[in-house]
Amino acid sequence: MSNARELKFESPTFLQRLKGMLGVDFYRLFHTPLFYIFLVIAAIIPAMILGMTGMENAEGVVERMYTNTWQIIAADKPVYGFEGIEKYANMNMVFIFGGIMVSIFIGHDYKSGYVKQIFTTHAKKQDYMLSKTVVCAFSMACMCITYLLGGVVAGALTKTSFEVNVGSLIFAVLGKMVMSLGWASLYTFLNIIFRRYFGISIASSFFFGTGILVIGIGMLVGSSVTPVALNVFLYGSSVYACLSSTPLTLLICLATSVAWTAVYNVLGTWILYRSDVY
Repeated sequence: MSNARELKFESPTFLQRLKGMLGVDFYRLFHTPLFYIFLVIAAIIPAMILGMTGMENAEGVVERMYTNTWQIIAADKPVYGFEGIEKYANMNMVFIFGGIMVSIFIGHDYKSGYVKQIFTTHAKKQDYMLSKTVVCAFSMACMCITYLLGGVVAGALTKTSFEVNVGSLIFAVLGKMVMSLGWASLYTFLNIIFRRYFGISIASSFFFGTGILVIGIGMLVGSSVTPVALNVFLYGSSVYACLSSTPLTLLICLATSVAWTAVYNVLGTWILYRSDVY
């Protein structure tokens, strides 16, 4: 009769797997120079917008496009369709560069073959999607912060007005930071689709990040025809996080972001389970 003991191995739980994946991804993020480069870029963007945008009038005097510093953070009110470039050249630009960073971050996984090692020895497909979404959302939220700091410095240097409803400004910034989660899930989904085509994945992230497609639809259909709820879902923070924001605005941005995350993570996981890891 054998006295050998039977060893029982329990599979790690979802939280244990996710914690492990997040640990690896955050380690990679903090040791990737690209992350810090994009933080600097996010801080420089508002200075460029505020200092370089303007038109010369008939008297030869340059009139600034922005008369208030906080207009480079968010639009004065919700924007449906196209109402002028100044309505879009604000903190939403962070999501464009954030999308490019996500493409490079995920693209490296596939180009190096690292993703195959992950799926065969550690994580499930849904863990990969969720971990990448959370880490990329964190990076974009950090870019929102450096963008805000850069905007304040630019406003002070150009002596642009800082007059604003402080509460609305706070809810606008928080709304955009919350939407980082939704944008990250969209970009992760796009990069799963175009995982074999690095250039296309970057181009798609840039295209959807600019909102050109949704803005075009809004112009053709009209905001009065499209249901408000659908407008908010499609535009996300581009519509609702503005300088007239309220606590309800933040809740709507949170709900929209969670909805995006659920939809794109489910779709991305479905694609991964039905395709090769390459």
